[in-house]
Amino acid sequence: MTWIVFDYGGVLSLPQPESDADAMARAVDAEPEGFKDRYWRHRLEFDRASLTPHAYWSAVLDRPASHAEVARLVAMDVASWAHPNEGTVGLLGELIEAGHDVALLSNAPACLADGLDELPWIAAIGRRVYSGRIGLVKPDREIYDETARTLGAAPAEIVFIDDRPENVEGAERAGMAGVHFTDAASLRRTLADVREAAR
Repeated sequence: MTWIVFDYGGVLSLPQPESDADAMARAVDAEPEGFKDRYWRHRLEFDRASLTPHAYWSAVLDRPASHAEVARLVAMDVASWAHPNEGTVGLLGELIEAGHDVALLSNAPACLADGLDELPWIAAIGRRVYSGRIGLVKPDREIYDETARTLGAAPAEIVFIDDRPENVEGAERAGMAGVHFTDAASLRRTLADVREAAR
């Protein structure tokens, strides 16, 4: 058995558009460049569940966030990551239709994961592991080990796809086969080779 495990952002979805990030800043009267800098500076701790949504967005705003602002920012954040990479999503659908074992492993806070789970191309994936729900993040070894346990698979039975080289390297250190995602066409060729080798 070979599991094909996809990252989410930058693989199944397009990267967050600058225009969406700017819109979030404007929605709470924040200066866009500082907002975006702090958004990423604190993001991994939010992904790890070390920060609550209120604590994270207060850090991003550099002031206490109101409950209404947090709710609005969470909704806009989900929407900013909901732009599908049509080529990869199409390939995912083909794999599912053909009966291949597919899963998701994403660094995402729990509130974002809740929104992503509502997207049809994500809901179609039966096994989904989000960092914010387990308090572990890529590229740390523990999240890959936990993913293997969740899938009931040996690491050598897992092919992990991510657009970030450090996350691919983390998977490889955990014993998985890593694929650095660049575009859907290249991924299609790589997975065809992987499936042929597994026969």
